[in-house]
Amino acid sequence: MRISKPLVFIFFLALYTNGIAQEATDWKRDTLELYVNRSNDAYDEYNYKEAIKYASALVEKGKEFNYKYYEFLGYDILGGIYSETDDSVQGRIYSEKALELARATHVDSLIAWGTLNLGILYSDNKATYEKAVRFFKESIDINEKNQDYDEVYLTYVNLIWTYLDNKQIDEAYTYLQKAEDLSAKEVDSLDKLYIDLLYGKYYLIKKEYDAAAQKLENIALTADKNNNTDLAIEAYDNLAKLYSETDDYRKAFTNLDKHNQFKQKAYTLKKVEETEKARAKFNLEQAQKDLESALKEKVYSEQLISKSKTLTTVLIIAVVILIITLLIIIVFFKTRRKYINNLRAKNKQLSIAHAKAEKLSTIKTKFLSTVSHELRTPLYGVIGISRILKEDEKLKDYADDLDSLKFSADYLLALINDVLLLSKMDAEAITLSKIPYELDTLIKNIVRSFESTLQQNNNTLHLHIDDKLPNHLIGDPIRLSQVLINLVGNAIKFTENGDIWLKLVLVEAIDDDTYYTQFVIKDNGLGIPLDMQKDIFNEFTQIENKNLNYTGTGLGLTIVKKILKLYQSKIELDSTPGKGSQFSFRLNLKRYSESQKANESPIANLPKGSASTENRRTNKVLIVDDNRINQKVTQKTLEKHHIESSLADDGAQAVAMSKANDYDLILMDIHMPNMNGMEATQLIREFDKDIPIIALTAVELDESKKEILNSGIDDIIHKPYNLPEFLETIFKHLPKEEINLSQ
Repeated sequence: MRISKPLVFIFFLALYTNGIAQEATDWKRDTLELYVNRSNDAYDEYNYKEAIKYASALVEKGKEFNYKYYEFLGYDILGGIYSETDDSVQGRIYSEKALELARATHVDSLIAWGTLNLGILYSDNKATYEKAVRFFKESIDINEKNQDYDEVYLTYVNLIWTYLDNKQIDEAYTYLQKAEDLSAKEVDSLDKLYIDLLYGKYYLIKKEYDAAAQKLENIALTADKNNNTDLAIEAYDNLAKLYSETDDYRKAFTNLDKHNQFKQKAYTLKKVEETEKARAKFNLEQAQKDLESALKEKVYSEQLISKSKTLTTVLIIAVVILIITLLIIIVFFKTRRKYINNLRAKNKQLSIAHAKAEKLSTIKTKFLSTVSHELRTPLYGVIGISRILKEDEKLKDYADDLDSLKFSADYLLALINDVLLLSKMDAEAITLSKIPYELDTLIKNIVRSFESTLQQNNNTLHLHIDDKLPNHLIGDPIRLSQVLINLVGNAIKFTENGDIWLKLVLVEAIDDDTYYTQFVIKDNGLGIPLDMQKDIFNEFTQIENKNLNYTGTGLGLTIVKKILKLYQSKIELDSTPGKGSQFSFRLNLKRYSESQKANESPIANLPKGSASTENRRTNKVLIVDDNRINQKVTQKTLEKHHIESSLADDGAQAVAMSKANDYDLILMDIHMPNMNGMEATQLIREFDKDIPIIALTAVELDESKKEILNSGIDDIIHKPYNLPEFLETIFKHLPKEEINLSQ
């Protein structure tokens, strides 16, 4: 329950008679007053249809006459009407619009009244309780400034009631005291009774029953005497709760009975009022429909008038457009046949070209697959034998040469892979590995690989590695080598009787393990023409020079650019024709720490001879490969880890040997004469489903991996293989109890 004034006509009538009337002309004032009075009368009679009609007219004329006071009053009336008919949402909309206009006028009394109305509307919903409090306090501040204590007192009552409903008893008590202080001033005597009622509610919530009973009993007697239904209902309801909580059920029943008597009386009055409201609400809805219909008719009429004025112009334009369209259609049909014939000819040519392209694509794919296999197969032998020879103590004097041999083979393998990848996909398909390497060894191998080329062109290579850079690193040495080899190689090719500089300079030590490093490759050779400097990074682009004899694929700088993109870096070029060129880039080099060594795979780092042969049988592996060199490389690698092996030259022989012998694992090549590895695997699986079979193949895995695994093969090792990965895969599939990692 709240104390509120449903409409504010009397209040505002005083305002505009004293202030607004002085500004408005007589006839405008009379018109606006007429709308106010008629809206008041209609509202009192529950004739909301008429009340809305005149309130809307008040808003419209207020806008027309530019009197925001009357416009505010119209919206305030509309807000009260819709709130009264239980359309609280629409009521808030109009009341908020009224407050907006009040703020625009900067008239304090209007703003105070608007905020009070909105506070009352929002106080009925717990979700908007805080918003209601803000509006009440704003209204209080304004009225206190204007010393309008009647309005301050009225707002206090509503604010206290809101606090009590939301159990904010401390805040309620603060304002109860303030309201009581105003009792000495001139306020309506009935309103003073509400303060006593609120004190009673406050004491009841605080469970101070004696104080609550004293207040509520006095209120009940006064309300009963004056036949004040609203006060009596509240007083007797709270007394019934009080005596129920204090276990005085006789008094609780008596007060509850009195509460019900007044409630029944209020219900009878409310029923009559609600009947009038229901009728008024029906009329209101009908009025809204009529208004919407009238607005639609008005809009339709305006549109019809507008259309009638432009109809002739539109028809003329339409006729002109129609004539032009007919002319275009005639021309179109004359040329259409010609275009159709040309299109058919082009489609025929396109179909032929498409067929050729598909054929070339198939040939290219087959060629790349064949070249990949044929190049990787001998490289497997070169890399494997160089590794075996390097591990032979008798050839220790040739260790550097063997390092260079293996490095060159590794680089050639990486180049083959890159050529294949560049022909099929973007560089994003390439991934960077993370393996340990030594920086000085990598750079020296690069320098050593160019010794003959440097002598041939009579060039001198100057090497500088910053002393602050760590030597033991982890990363992708093959990709880094590929970048440096391409850049150094280009510098040597385009320089005669000159100098080449390769510099590694520390830019910043980001942390203990990360070193931001600049790589600089500089020469004093021919330089690069300005018009070529943007194109040299494109595939198959080369700079022609008749004075130098050199060869190349034109892929070097393209590979460099794409690899550096994987590092999230980019190549910088500074070149002057006739004076030389400088390529530079920056990378984060990662130190190879002791903690990383400790976390490495125990299988991949088994020392030579670590697989003890004591107290266990020797593992037996069948190597199936049609290349005798590859057989020898694989066999010797296994022997170094105490694994016996047998050899088969093709798939048919592998099937026969598998039936006759008991092997722990089979290493199966894929491309072989007579019977390939997948066919042999399928036959072996018919009589032995458990033996591990690992493909040791040089074919392109992207295209064949699924087919290989579907044939019954358990795993794949790609030739030429990485030794730690090779050993880890082998030991993973050998019987677990046969591996002794503790040694």
